[in-house]
Amino acid sequence: MPIADSDGTSIYYERHGSGPAILFVHGSGGHHAIWWQQVAALREEFTVVTVDLRGFGKSDSSMPEFDGQDFPGDLIAVLDQEDLTDVMLVGQSIGSVAALRAGLLRPERVSSVVLGHSLGGISHPELKELAAADRAEAVKLPVIDRLLTKKFQQERADLTFLFQQMGTFNVAKMQDLRNLDTNGPSLEDIQNSGVKVAFLAGEKDAVLSVKTVTRAHELLAGSHLEIVPDGPHSMYWETPEQYNAAVADLRRTLTAQKETA
Repeated sequence: MPIADSDGTSIYYERHGSGPAILFVHGSGGHHAIWWQQVAALREEFTVVTVDLRGFGKSDSSMPEFDGQDFPGDLIAVLDQEDLTDVMLVGQSIGSVAALRAGLLRPERVSSVVLGHSLGGISHPELKELAAADRAEAVKLPVIDRLLTKKFQQERADLTFLFQQMGTFNVAKMQDLRNLDTNGPSLEDIQNSGVKVAFLAGEKDAVLSVKTVTRAHELLAGSHLEIVPDGPHSMYWETPEQYNAAVADLRRTLTAQKETA
C-alpha cells in the first residue's frame, strides 16, 4: 500500500499509468476512489496520481482535529516520495485550496494548478465578497442539490446513491476542517511563482457562480478559464466525459505553454 510520510502523518496515495503527471485532490466529501472515472479514462496518456488528505479515506485520521493548513504538506509528501516534476495539480472544491498552496510551495515540482469549482483560497477582498454571496445562495439548497443536478439525481439514482456513500468513509467532515482559507496567497504571490493557474468551472455550479470565477480569471493575469457547459459542482462525477476532456486539454495546453516560454 503506497504511503507517504507527511511530517509524521501517513498519507495514502495511488499512481496509475504513465506520461505527463496529473495529481487529483479531492474535496470535503471525497477521497482517492472518487476519481475512478478519471483514472480509467486518463491513465493511458498520463501518469494519474490520487491521494487521500489526512482525515480522509485510508490516510491517518487519528489526530484530534483537522487543520487545512496541513493539507498542502500532505500533497508535497507524495510529490517528493514519487519524485514527480512538471506536475499539474487538479483540485476539487476545497481540494483546490490545498493544491494551489502546494504548487506555490513546490514550483520546482508543480508546473500548473487547476482550481476546480474553487478560487483556491486566493486572498482578495472583491473575490471573497463574491464567493460569500454565492455561498449565501448555495446554503439555501439541500447539500446534494448543490453538488449534482436534479436531472442527474432523477435519472441516475444509482450513481447518486454511490456518490453520497463515498463521503461515509471519511473521518474528517466539512464542519471539522479549520483554517481552510486562512492566510491565502495573493494574486501577486501566484504571479511571482511562475506556476500556471487555470480555473475550471461548471455552467450549472450551484456553489460557485461562473460570474465569480470569471472575475477571478480577469484579476489573475495569465490565468486560463475553462467553463464546461451544463457542468454542476461535482462535474467530475456527473459529467465525466466533459470533465476529463477539459482536464486532458489543460494538461496538454499548459504544458505546451511552459515548453515554449
